[in-house]
Formats: sequence, C-alpha cells, structure tokens
Amino acid sequence: MIVLNLKAKVCMSHLLLKPTFDTFSLIEGEVTTFNRFQVDGRIHKDFFDEAFEKEYSTWGEVRDFFFQVIRGKKTPLNFKFILSLAKDQFEAFLTEHDLTYRPEEIQGLYLNFRYDGLALQCITGTSMNTFTMDKSVEKTWDEYVQKFFASQELDFDME
Repeated sequence: MIVLNLKAKVCMSHLLLKPTFDTFSLIEGEVTTFNRFQVDGRIHKDFFDEAFEKEYSTWGEVRDFFFQVIRGKKTPLNFKFILSLAKDQFEAFLTEHDLTYRPEEIQGLYLNFRYDGLALQCITGTSMNTFTMDKSVEKTWDEYVQKFFASQELDFDME
C-alpha cells in the first residue's frame, strides 16, 4: 500500500472527462455535494434479460453519472471512488510481471481515490483470496500504479 498525493484538477480531468480509468471496475463510489450520492458498483444480474458475466460495472459505464453529480461551480465536500483492475485483466497482470499466482487467488487490485475537500489522494491496495506472507503482488501493484500514473502525466507526491 502506498499513498499518492495528487493534483486535484488534473486527476479529476482524468477521472471524469478522459477514458484513463474506464476499464477499471467500480467497486464503490460516494460523492457529497448538497446530498450524499452512493453507488455500489456490483451489477444486479437479474435486471438483465441476457446472461451477464461481469460482477462490477466499469468506471467508463458510470463515469458520466459522477460527472453530472460533481460538475458545477462548487467542488464536492468530499468523495471516494474505489476502483479495481478488472478481474479479466488479472491474468495478464500476473503474466506481464512474472508472478506465480493464479488470477482466482486475487480478490482485488485497488485504487482508492479520496478527496476531503482540500486534498486528493490515491491509496493503493491489494486483497488476496488466500492467506500469504508473500507481498510480491502488493509490491508489483504499487510499482505498476506509479508507472501507470506517470505514463498518464498524473503527477503525484508519495507520503
């Protein structure tokens, strides 16, 4: 786990206006403006007529909703967005980084965006389905996130 301090204006542009995070799964989102708006990203499969494979909506599918809630003259009082690398991308992540885990052993590879009215942070996180003392997935995820943010020109300071 690492904490990245982000420039709010630049990062918000990437979150709300650009497809930077569109393939990530939305686990949970919450924005407080004149009301608190909460979204559970879990898909209710019984809503659909056809079979649905995904467990969570992608950020790209809900990004416009959050943009409509946040846009305006005033900034939100606070927000949090919990995103995860999509489960169908776990295998490629593991292979690309020569990690010996199976995709089903990973619960999530997370980006926790938190804005408190003054500062925006992204806190990385990993969750495994099996107990392990090995921190190679966590360490690799932290490094991957830093490189990904740098490649998107999302400047950050680390705590």
